[in-house]
Amino acid sequence: MNYIFLLGRVLFSTIFIIKSFEHFSHATILRAQEAGIGMAQFFVPLSGIIALLGGLSLLLGYKAKKGAWLLVIFLLPTTFLMHNYWNAENTFALMMHQYCFWKNIALLGAAVMISHFGSGPLSLDKHPRFLK
Repeated sequence: MNYIFLLGRVLFSTIFIIKSFEHFSHATILRAQEAGIGMAQFFVPLSGIIALLGGLSLLLGYKAKKGAWLLVIFLLPTTFLMHNYWNAENTFALMMHQYCFWKNIALLGAAVMISHFGSGPLSLDKHPRFLK
């Protein structure tokens, strides 16, 4: 049963770790600018750093409650500013943004649960060396 938490953390954190690197690309910054995000050159890479730190925190189970809050901080503005499907200009954009919006809402729910319950038994948070 202990491995279930570990598997869940690995699966959940993977999307944030992998996708965080895209936040340093010109294409992602340009897309944020087109979506009306001010200072996108600053905020997009910053959001990538937040997602990466939160994802690594959960992957390792180190300060996982704080890492989950980092993911909440990442997901809230990203979901509502970048995936505002109600402003979509065509059917395909509506479908894609609606999918991404609700996917992020589900991820947000999981991050909130982890922020409350923590990382589970097989984690650095539960290792005696890191219990300080």
